[in-house]
Amino acid sequence: MANKVVIIMQILVLELVLLSIGSSAGRVLLNGSVKEQDDTMLFKYHNGPLLSGKISINLIWYGNFKPSQRVIVSDFITSFSSSQQPQPSVATWWKNVEKYFNLIKSNKPKLSLGNQTFVENYPMGKSLTMKQIQEMAAKGSSTDESNNTINVVLTSSDVTVEGFCSSKCGTHGKTNEKFTFIWVGNAETQCPGQCAWPFHQPIYGPQTAPLVAPNNDVGLDGMVMNLGTLLAGTVTNPFGNGYYQGPASAPLEAASACPGIYGKGAYPGYAGNLLVDSTTGASYNAHGVNGRKYLLPALYDPSTSACSTLV
Repeated sequence: MANKVVIIMQILVLELVLLSIGSSAGRVLLNGSVKEQDDTMLFKYHNGPLLSGKISINLIWYGNFKPSQRVIVSDFITSFSSSQQPQPSVATWWKNVEKYFNLIKSNKPKLSLGNQTFVENYPMGKSLTMKQIQEMAAKGSSTDESNNTINVVLTSSDVTVEGFCSSKCGTHGKTNEKFTFIWVGNAETQCPGQCAWPFHQPIYGPQTAPLVAPNNDVGLDGMVMNLGTLLAGTVTNPFGNGYYQGPASAPLEAASACPGIYGKGAYPGYAGNLLVDSTTGASYNAHGVNGRKYLLPALYDPSTSACSTLV
């Protein structure tokens, strides 16, 4: 693969460049398996509730987003429930999340696009705290009160958020034992080398050429990768006592346990062997609705104790 010096550099790239989503942080072996050192490092179920059944995903757009950018994300959410996609697909990727529910004989999560709210006049300003993000998310409502709801706040590239780039690209959380939310920021102008890699050169390590983003938007394609990671973590560990590895204060979840892995053969600093669009040269690993292509993270497979990829 590489000599010892290069491997050490790659590990540094993983730890310094590929920021884990939310508060997650951890180590992954070069073969993709999660390192197990003691009981706290075992990826396991902690007996808490998961988000199952019908789940509405409400999108709250804060700041300046073009309609062409919004549809990248809304098509992504719609792709979870559509069977009319070439393989490998977003829906197939989500079936790997369902394995967690099969293990405890729980109903599987079925995601659908709910309401979309556009907050374009920056009523809270352009520098937000996590408390403000949470308050904004709490204002969302479900399209169907019988459904679980995940309210997703998406902040534009000109909005700074507490901890963004320095410690996280997005996060998921709760306000009580029923309400869950996600926040993801657009890193295009602030830290694309951290939160939109591999579609931008990393800040540290070997400066390999970035991959072409499948939707021709480094910021939004980066947001989709992070949103996918957080959706997987939210349904499998919504309240901090579901599936995760490591301490509860910094859990490695379904996707964040496999940082920087998108295709087979991945190692720190290299995303893996991916599909490439013959026309645009864009790299991807999942098809979505309306001809969309996306790059989605590997998921930790609880049945094999390894990171599983679509390609």
